[in-house]
Amino acid sequence: MATPAIKGPKRGVSIYSYSGEWGVTMNLEDCFKDIYDMGATGVEILANGHIDNYPQPTNEWMDNWFRLCTKYNITPVEYGHWVTSRLYRGIMELNTEESLRMLKQDIILAHRLGFTVLRTKLGVIDWILTPVRNWREIILGALDLAERYNVCMCPEIHQPTALSSKMVADYVEFIDKYQTKNFGLNIDFGTFQNVWSKDRPPIPGVPEDGSPCSYPHELRALLPYIHACHAKFNNMSEDFQETTIPYPEIIKEFVDGGWDGYFLSEYEGPHKDEPGFVSEQLKRQHVMMKRILGY
Repeated sequence: MATPAIKGPKRGVSIYSYSGEWGVTMNLEDCFKDIYDMGATGVEILANGHIDNYPQPTNEWMDNWFRLCTKYNITPVEYGHWVTSRLYRGIMELNTEESLRMLKQDIILAHRLGFTVLRTKLGVIDWILTPVRNWREIILGALDLAERYNVCMCPEIHQPTALSSKMVADYVEFIDKYQTKNFGLNIDFGTFQNVWSKDRPPIPGVPEDGSPCSYPHELRALLPYIHACHAKFNNMSEDFQETTIPYPEIIKEFVDGGWDGYFLSEYEGPHKDEPGFVSEQLKRQHVMMKRILGY
């Protein structure tokens, strides 16, 4: 497995970015090769979308996974999964014990694959992504196992959730209360998207919908709690600028704060199913991030 020597923000890619071509024109090795070619060293996968026969991959699949990580010098960074406690909303909702069983299954599998961070998607109860009311009991029940397997469970702070929201404050309070390194935050850069429409002239294609807004300077107090980031992007111009999210200001906060983790590219723009389009967008984004970071 790759062991990056760089201290500070590092560049990786979420295979979710290739969702339009996944299983059609690209397989797992195609994605790894593309990530390697852009000089990135980390990867995120979505468990039920990218692992054959999830949650019980074959030995052959596992062997191929480690072969690809070695061949392309890729570090398994973040394992995306869901605690689908509200999958059957209106018919049946999983109780705490059932949700915990699902979470523990993914902790063990993530560890087997070499991941140290889980993007733990909890069930939500409203449009601003408030988690199920028993989220504390679910996470608390998994902390010992997460510590044993050296993984950190991280809910994603995603638009329309703002960094200044009660949800984030509740997560931080929980971490501080239990003094745990096995629960933290994943920050999705889409939460900063409306900075552009509020603070700068309107940009075509950027919604001005009044969603809660996050500002890069709000990252400062949260850096100790952040274990990975989704480097969300929607449009990279030909001159290597992201036109919807203030990347220079965001990255500066992480660098100045001495943050050591991965920015995992997550493309959510148009034309995902056009062969080669996402790959080109990703390469432009990594040129941009490399220029800002200086490495």
